[in-house]
Amino acid sequence: MLNLHHMFAMQKKAFFFLLAICALGWGFSPYDSIFAGIALGAFFGTYNFWILVRRMEKFDRSMSEGTKAPSIGTAYRFFSGVAAVAIAISLPQYFHLISTVIGLMIPYIFLVIERIVHQNKSH
Repeated sequence: MLNLHHMFAMQKKAFFFLLAICALGWGFSPYDSIFAGIALGAFFGTYNFWILVRRMEKFDRSMSEGTKAPSIGTAYRFFSGVAAVAIAISLPQYFHLISTVIGLMIPYIFLVIERIVHQNKSH
């Protein structure tokens, strides 16, 4: 479980770096809705990863205690993704829909990159 916390800490660092890039892009480029959509999607994607980390802790704890295992929060993560898309659809002048969906996937892309870097460091 410690490894999952390490991955989430790396996710937070990458998320704040991405938010800084999105803020610069939003402020200094003509593509402000695209950068705002990426930031919105990345925010909800990081929130989904945080939910997954918390639920995995509860799942691990219940398995070690031998009690009934709770769900891993699939519905919460699904509905937060729907909320991000609903915000982008309801405010199209501020958020680009496609970039919001791409932003939702960014934490998982960070996760794959982190695992590749970790694998290369261990060999």
